Amino acid sequence: MKLYFKQRFFSWFDSYDIYYEGGDVAYTVEGKLSWGHCLHILDPYGQHIATVKQQVLTFLPKFDLYVGERCIGTIRKEFTFFHPSFTMDFCGWTVEGSFMEWDYTIQDGPRTVASISKELLNWTDTYTIDVADPGDALYAPVSYTHLRAHETRHDL
Repeated sequence: MKLYFKQRFFSWFDSYDIYYEGGDVAYTVEGKLSWGHCLHILDPYGQHIATVKQQVLTFLPKFDLYVGERCIGTIRKEFTFFHPSFTMDFCGWTVEGSFMEWDYTIQDGPRTVASISKELLNWTDTYTIDVADPGDALYAPVSYTHLRAHETRHDL
């Protein structure tokens, strides 16, 4: 299943839509003003379904993941030199990025959960999220919203 992330041209906070292959909106991500970085994920009808919230005052970036009001786990950046690496403690997934931080792979042990790649030559940042199992269709984009929050704020 392919999803497409496209950043909005003008946005005060990080706001963007994630689309299905047919062009329909799958999720809307809205950045909110808060201490640390906070992203709200909405379904196509505008209903809040998940939140990615940064923990402040940590050595390496950490983000808590909420589905509804319940914290389901933490995404944390690992200490690496040449490419970004993250772990997700709620499902055992790891996220490995390329040196330029344009491509990411989300792994569950040997299984590839999703691959994320940047499309070049667009007016705004545009990414393709290729999700192997449609059951992971919420968590892969939510993971990516964390990566975008890290990327745009240059936390490390």
